[in-house]
Amino acid sequence: MVCRWRYCYKDVLPFTAMVTMECANVGLNTLFKAATLKGMSYHVFVVYAYAIAALVLLPAPFFSYRSRVLPPLSFPILCKIGLLGLIGSSSQIMGYTGITYSSPTLASAISNLTPAFTFILAIIFGMEKLVWKRTSSAAKVIGTIISVIGAFVVTLYKGPAIVIASTPSMSLQQPLNSSKSNLDFGGLHSANPNWVIGGVFLTAEYILVPLWYIVQTQIMKEYPAELTVVFFYNLCVSFTAAIVGLVSERNASAWRMRPDIALASVVCSGLFGSCLNNTVHTWALRLKGPVFVAMFKPLSIAIAAAMGVMFLGDTLHLGSLIGATIISIGFYTVMWGKAKEEMAEENVSDSVSDSSRGSPSAHKVPLLQSYKNEHV
Repeated sequence: MVCRWRYCYKDVLPFTAMVTMECANVGLNTLFKAATLKGMSYHVFVVYAYAIAALVLLPAPFFSYRSRVLPPLSFPILCKIGLLGLIGSSSQIMGYTGITYSSPTLASAISNLTPAFTFILAIIFGMEKLVWKRTSSAAKVIGTIISVIGAFVVTLYKGPAIVIASTPSMSLQQPLNSSKSNLDFGGLHSANPNWVIGGVFLTAEYILVPLWYIVQTQIMKEYPAELTVVFFYNLCVSFTAAIVGLVSERNASAWRMRPDIALASVVCSGLFGSCLNNTVHTWALRLKGPVFVAMFKPLSIAIAAAMGVMFLGDTLHLGSLIGATIISIGFYTVMWGKAKEEMAEENVSDSVSDSSRGSPSAHKVPLLQSYKNEHV
């Protein structure tokens, strides 16, 4: 019974929670696109959404201290959370700026590299082990490459229509306003003459996103209280985005909220995005590590394509079907490698604990050997 609960908590629950959050993000992206089509500034959107999340999580530090024993919230930890907020706000601002200069398709294409960037950074910072002789390490590398390839297929290859839409719809795969719903590879270059500048901004964004995963995982090791950390993170992002927003959006009318789709988008993004989504991501980072969380980025593209067909009447193209299949193969290959690696680590830790508790030789050391050990 204990093993079954442990399996559900460490494997089934994180997987289910991450898939649910990716589905929620698809809906939030649709609301955000509708709000920007109404003329809402993304600077204002970021400030208000994160401020709402910080307000909701305001009691979190008090309940965290009351519910369990935690280390002191020291100044170095607060500095790391501040760094996390700076990384988060910078990545969002760079992403929106990059889309302005280039196109949403280029943003989707570069975002597919998130698992690869995360995997490389996790190896550099010692959060992932890479031993080529082990099948688990080979599975993680091969699965990551396969998932990235599949995500690029979904983004860049259209193919013939399999299921034709009955009515025009607003595609979930495009996070911002765009007249084209599925561009080919040439569309990346023809969308805007400043696509090189946009590509630089977008590349910077999707290098900062894996760095956010790494820093957040490190913070969780030192201070394992998700709600408290996410509260301070949202507060830092809202404050940083407000400074940038006040410089870039000097028109007072841009900051007024009216009871329309823009207000609904801000409230929903604050509650389910900045609050719930960041909390689930932080919890999954503490439990499973940055590579596990990053692997859901290509999967979100397949989820968006499927939900677009089911709920919005999007046309299903062959490229989306092939790409989604490739993403699934790569995703489950990485998950298999991670599961096999975790099982090996648990077996080693169990054998070490058993030997330290039950082995009589661990407690009885020969007199001559103990004398040698003391003088080495």
